[in-house]
Amino acid sequence: MRLRVSAVQYYLQRISSFDDFKAQVLHYVKTAEEFESEVILFPEFLTTQLLSIGRKDGSSMTIQDLPSFTDQYIAYFKTLASQYKMIIAAGTHVISEGERLLNVAFLFHPDGTISQQPKLHITPSEKKAWNMTEGNSLSVFDTEKGKVALLTCYDIEFPEVVRMVRAKGADLILCPSCTDNEQGFYRVRYCCHARAIENQVYIVNTGTVGSLPNIDFMRANYGQGALITPNDVPFPPRGIMVEGIINADMTVTGDLDLSLLYEMREKGSVRTWQDRRIDLYPSFQD
Repeated sequence: MRLRVSAVQYYLQRISSFDDFKAQVLHYVKTAEEFESEVILFPEFLTTQLLSIGRKDGSSMTIQDLPSFTDQYIAYFKTLASQYKMIIAAGTHVISEGERLLNVAFLFHPDGTISQQPKLHITPSEKKAWNMTEGNSLSVFDTEKGKVALLTCYDIEFPEVVRMVRAKGADLILCPSCTDNEQGFYRVRYCCHARAIENQVYIVNTGTVGSLPNIDFMRANYGQGALITPNDVPFPPRGIMVEGIINADMTVTGDLDLSLLYEMREKGSVRTWQDRRIDLYPSFQD
């Protein structure tokens, strides 16, 4: 089965209303539709753009204000997924659970189903600056295009988590990210390649570009979208099906063939999932 996926290099810029946010999101969704994409991935923290609207009294919003947009965010992306018959991984949005702030990746299905995966690993800066809290549940989601996992940015740097979702049957991992410099970007990107090789899965990664001058810790972004494959003969030698131009406002689109994954796992030049030495080190069964 072939799967066409688009990854959005979302351009952060100041806006004045939620309608401005809706219009920008719609532009990317319509772009993916024109390429007949079945799945579209937005980056981590894209809704921080809403903080640039500011309060009615003219003061600046903070991360504590972001959960107030949750109902509008969910309603809009749910409508888009239904209207365009597309699986939309709508980046991440910060929600509140009591006193806790969680960075949650949302997956909107065409049939109206909404899946959620909280970010499991929180960076030191996210804890210190925004008092973010880690999630405690890990899921793999059934879609009409197969089993999909959502692992956000820092999560992809932990091999054990990816082993777990692979053991649960995930063939595709969607990794929304947000990085502010080259070091952070390449740390996430190289880990995506490593996880794709180790687990013989596809990984789609994308990040924010542009800047929000009036929002703390969102003033710098360094991002690129890419569809990442294992490194074996059926796939591109560098393990990159397609990638965007770094820091450009754009959408990248490509096809992922799931049948090639299944073939490689059985007949590939290496079989990194099948050849695990679970007699020597802890691992996860499929």
